[in-house]
Amino acid sequence: MRPLIATLLAVSLASVLAGCHAAPEAATPILPLRTLRLYESGVGYFERSGEMTDASAGTSLPVPAGHLDDALKSLVVIGRGGHVEGVEFGSSVSKGMARALAGLPLDTDAPITYRDVLASLRGVAIEVTTADGVIEGRLVDVQDPPGRDADAARDGRDKGPGGDGGSGAPKAARPEEPTLLLVTKRAELLRIAGRDVASVHPTDPAFAGRFDAALDALSTSGARTPRQVRLLASSRGPVTLGYVAETPVWRTTYRLVLDAAGRGGALQGWALLHNDTDEDWRGVRVQLVNGRPDSFLFPLAAPRYTRRPLAHPEEELSTVPQLLGKTPDAIWGDHLDDATSVGGIGLVGTGEGGGGSGYGSGQGRLGGSHVSRAPQVRSSDVLTIGNLADVDAATGVESGALFTYALARPLDLRARGSALVPFVQQPVDVQRITWFASPSSPGRTAVRLTNSTRQTLPAGPIAFFSQGGFAGEAGLDRMKPGEKRFVEYGADLDVELHAHATKTQEVTKRLAFADGTLEEHFLRTIDTTFAIENRSGDARSLYVALAIDANGAIEGADRIEFDAEAKRPIAVLDAPGRRRAERRVVSREGLVRRTAIADVEAAYLEALVAAPELRPQERAAATEATARRKELGQTEAAIAKAKADIEETEKDLARLREHMKALGGGDKGGGAGSAAPLVARVLAGEDRLTALRKRLESLEGEAKTRGASVRAALEHLAGA
Repeated sequence: MRPLIATLLAVSLASVLAGCHAAPEAATPILPLRTLRLYESGVGYFERSGEMTDASAGTSLPVPAGHLDDALKSLVVIGRGGHVEGVEFGSSVSKGMARALAGLPLDTDAPITYRDVLASLRGVAIEVTTADGVIEGRLVDVQDPPGRDADAARDGRDKGPGGDGGSGAPKAARPEEPTLLLVTKRAELLRIAGRDVASVHPTDPAFAGRFDAALDALSTSGARTPRQVRLLASSRGPVTLGYVAETPVWRTTYRLVLDAAGRGGALQGWALLHNDTDEDWRGVRVQLVNGRPDSFLFPLAAPRYTRRPLAHPEEELSTVPQLLGKTPDAIWGDHLDDATSVGGIGLVGTGEGGGGSGYGSGQGRLGGSHVSRAPQVRSSDVLTIGNLADVDAATGVESGALFTYALARPLDLRARGSALVPFVQQPVDVQRITWFASPSSPGRTAVRLTNSTRQTLPAGPIAFFSQGGFAGEAGLDRMKPGEKRFVEYGADLDVELHAHATKTQEVTKRLAFADGTLEEHFLRTIDTTFAIENRSGDARSLYVALAIDANGAIEGADRIEFDAEAKRPIAVLDAPGRRRAERRVVSREGLVRRTAIADVEAAYLEALVAAPELRPQERAAATEATARRKELGQTEAAIAKAKADIEETEKDLARLREHMKALGGGDKGGGAGSAAPLVARVLAGEDRLTALRKRLESLEGEAKTRGASVRAALEHLAGA
């Protein structure tokens, strides 16, 4: 008899389970995929339609095992011809459950060896095929060769004689296989050497089913393995079902072809799709949805078991080892800690917050210590100069939360294939411009693009083509119908813009007081002369973004635009080809400067009193507040001096007391006569310190009173 070499590769799970698999069920017809709707949130809605011709055999849906939970929580019957009574599918189990069912080691990350599989058959009726024939019996144990323990067998190392002396390095010779100990139907004990084993066949059909479930769960591609969801029906007829499953996110990419004049163009939008299933798409109607409906993972397919408390009498009793070798889940074993469990649901979220700024005011103590804050300048609600945002009349309009694109023709796409398909191709309102992010920034080639397609355009990269070639690239944000964008895609080396002779003037118009805050409403005028050079042969439109408030007006520009995304006005200056020119642009904006009452200084109030355009009642209130603020300033100076005197006196007293201690006179006398002068000086210093503290207390009370008078004077502005 020629010995059989049994290794983990030659004698594998297949040899152990030879013949144990149940005969496969007759394949049920698959309901064809007709419509697919893809969403930006990474899910797809699959709609299948077909005839149920044989109610007994039914029909099925091919769903990957990892997507089975999604399909079960969203399965919907759209049309009723045949009567659908439910669906049937093979239960899913976790890796831990699969190992427990098959009697394998419970560590879900541990490798499974040939010995582990043999050990899982303990107590099972098996047929062992050897060169001498077939032996039937029940497996009692799996015994390792002498000198080789189970851990060594698992690691593929030999710790016995002839090994590596404990270094852990693999032996040159192949290790012996474990020996099987069987008991036959006649109660005979047999030992079968591993080298004589050709195959092991478990004869218990239930064991084969459990091992099949274990192999499905332990497979490295188990989540991608198709699972047939069979429809249960009692009649024939057409049926349509839909369900949601995870899909790759569809993405967009654009091309914008500009005409020769740069005042028009055609937009091409392409969608990138991926068929990551094992099923070929044949004539599938594909819809692309620009929107992100909420979707989440929720476990449904796998059986779930609740936990029961292990109750016992108050007096614990025992006769033999509990349950004769454990169970009740090995006395409450195999429950992973919640923090490390991979079978639970974790809810993790992220969020994004936008930065912002604002102003706040509150009742402060005048004359006390405070942190000075710079005045806040905002758009004035008293001075109305103009609304530069009014020029942005075209805004995005959307009929609902989602926008759907339907591909013109049904799509054929092979399994594991990808496709780039057009979903937009039409003229758009576009103009080539030279963009200046500020008057001091370099010029950039850009377009003024308006979404005139009546379709919401998803975000994506966009390539520009002009004059028969590539012109540049950019990123396009999501655009609703009618929305406008200024999109840069290159450097414009032909156009230069320089701002010089800039003059800024501020004129105070109104004063107000509210919530402890002084409000100065003023008109700011910026007068700028721009030097423009256009070295190209074509006329250019220069779009210059200005850092002014929307409550304003601009003079001297050819046109006024407004960037709704950045919320800033734009001065448009037309520049003829091959020309130099100067253009004067004057902007006016109505603003308000808000200053907390604790930060109002006398010099600032004096400047406000001198403003020529104040109304009489406002000037009178500001004049009164100025006088009261000066008085408060004198008190604050006296408080500062009193605090400095107290600090100096305290230092002198500390020094004198140290001298007294050195002379042995204590703090206030009772020692040598040489300490008497120091005692007198200490007593005098303490009297002075007491007087200074009383004066500081009086001055702080005076500061409160004078601070209140400043506030009272400013409050006259509230009704001005």
